[in-house]
Amino acid sequence: MEPLIHFKGADILNGESVVIYGLDMDIMPGDLVYIVGKVGSGKTSIIRTVTAENRFLTGEGEACGYNLRGIKSKDIPFLRRKLGVVFQDFQLLTDRKVEDNLEFVLRATGWTERGKIDARISEVLEAVGMGTKAHKMPHQLSGGEQQRIAIARALLNNPEVILADEPTGNLDPETADEILQLLQSLNHAGTAIVMVTHNRYIYEKYPGRVFTCQGERCEEKKDNAIDVEIEEL
Repeated sequence: MEPLIHFKGADILNGESVVIYGLDMDIMPGDLVYIVGKVGSGKTSIIRTVTAENRFLTGEGEACGYNLRGIKSKDIPFLRRKLGVVFQDFQLLTDRKVEDNLEFVLRATGWTERGKIDARISEVLEAVGMGTKAHKMPHQLSGGEQQRIAIARALLNNPEVILADEPTGNLDPETADEILQLLQSLNHAGTAIVMVTHNRYIYEKYPGRVFTCQGERCEEKKDNAIDVEIEEL
């Protein structure tokens, strides 16, 4: 199997500054991977590099078959169709209904047939337990429901990998657990998950591979011996 995401000797930037030197990372199909560390340690910068939002200049870097160093602007939308991204603050369009949020993404990524759009929206909403919420506005939903909709949005184009950046950061513990169980079920069904977190509870309860960002480095802890002090739930 070829890795979905590959970095070798990669320097990761935040703006003009290097925040992580010499990153080596391979994410394989079906992996569950955590990127952990303190706030400001470069975790989110890795995600932004994968989505070609951050510039990438040094070392090797590929995502879903695209060379991140040499990727052309016209190819970035095609890369992002292969990635599902889930944010801490949901990032739903607040002026339109759930179904319209999802339709917006489908049309922006090339879907045109009304019947196929409606069918795909129904499929992803059912997959995240939100089949009855299509006509709701975001403000009518709880935080957990909004995050489920955000996950549904991430699933629309059958991504090879979901990038989840602190997906439970704005949720209470019980609701956060529901979201983590949902992501775990997607992973068990074969979707690779890369989750950024500073919460030790998450990767202790839902074990996976763990990369720790600390001191301008990000390295995998093969034995899960996490030696960085991070906040706990």
